[in-house]
Amino acid sequence: MQKYKNMQTHLLTIGDEILIGQIVDTNSPWMSQQLNLRGMSVNGKSSVGDTRQAIIDGIGHAASNADVVIMTGGLGPTKDDITKKTLAEMFDSDMAFHSQTFEQIESYFTKIGRTAPPAMRDQATLPVKATILTNKVGSAPGMWFERAGKIFVSLPGVPFEMEYLMTAEVLPRLQQRFQQRPIVHRTLLTAGEGESNIARRIEAFEDALPAQVKLAYLPALGQVRLRLSGTWEGEVTPDAETQLTRLVEAKKAELQALIPDLIYGEEKESLEEVVGKILLAQNKKFGTAESCTGGYVAHLMTSVPGASSYFPGAVVSYSYEMKEKLLNVSPDTLQHFGAVSEETVKEMALGALDTLGLDVSVAISGIAGPGGGTPDKPVGTVWMAVSDRNRTIAVKHVFGRDRMKNIQLTGTYALNLVRKFLLGQI
Repeated sequence: MQKYKNMQTHLLTIGDEILIGQIVDTNSPWMSQQLNLRGMSVNGKSSVGDTRQAIIDGIGHAASNADVVIMTGGLGPTKDDITKKTLAEMFDSDMAFHSQTFEQIESYFTKIGRTAPPAMRDQATLPVKATILTNKVGSAPGMWFERAGKIFVSLPGVPFEMEYLMTAEVLPRLQQRFQQRPIVHRTLLTAGEGESNIARRIEAFEDALPAQVKLAYLPALGQVRLRLSGTWEGEVTPDAETQLTRLVEAKKAELQALIPDLIYGEEKESLEEVVGKILLAQNKKFGTAESCTGGYVAHLMTSVPGASSYFPGAVVSYSYEMKEKLLNVSPDTLQHFGAVSEETVKEMALGALDTLGLDVSVAISGIAGPGGGTPDKPVGTVWMAVSDRNRTIAVKHVFGRDRMKNIQLTGTYALNLVRKFLLGQI
């Protein structure tokens, strides 16, 4: 049986706009994900500017340790788009008008109600040695070159055009050329603990993982994604993917059993989606009473389609007056304990239940910063409370000094508090 050819790919973005930070490269992450799902390794990514020499040097570096180089950018009709001419030079190719591409371009412009401008004839002038990849959603075709056993692919930088060409042309061709090894990923989503604390709890599990299974920690604000990746080694048998899937699933179950209190979901679920599903299952209405977050938690909840089924509304009560008027917080409570206190957030949460007609509420009050802190309540201090008609639970967190990070962290911790409250875990 033929052994797996471990195809190595390098992704190269071309364009000054990426180098100077004018735009963020979203193409490479998407391509990496799609290649990885098909068992194709990405061993490098790089970016170069819009000059002939930079492109030549970038392609040379990429090809030095890869079987496939996939480039994006520099294929437009303007003078600064020089990728096409540079590639023709590199591959000793003449340029010629490609009538089929021009017809496709005219068809594209007709679909969007416009006439193809004269510059599109230059767009359809292409290297003779390239295999042309038809772009049905834009004007710049892709190009496929081969030399010395290596493959070089040039794609437009516009994300939806690149994604179309990758899906319709590039990935199917690569799958025909290379035998893919099975790769299986499973991701568990956690909230409320940092990666170092999680690593300490699952150290023995991680040390005992078989060689073909790796664990990656992917931290974000208040959350850590735990990704188990299984890679088939050796000859690819008909049941290789099934065997590998069983192994990774078994390890995922082991991991879940070790930290059930931290795991809120799997794969690409968001915390707000998970909370929404629980609310739907329990047929409960939920809302927020927010001060320092300014409605951020409500924004997270309403970013989920269908949230109106369980999220009727929110109260943003930034001042003492609004806390008293909208949430029935006692003036004495505010006077004696302050807005950022256990007593105040409990009254806010109870007030939200009545004001919004809720079954469950969460209330938040804190010092987001960068100013406003005191020795006993430093910047980053946040009190939050979750309540229903039977009980109210308040917790305190002290985050950092960055205002936006504090708001985002508060959103994560507040929703996780609600999740655990609904599930009876607190």
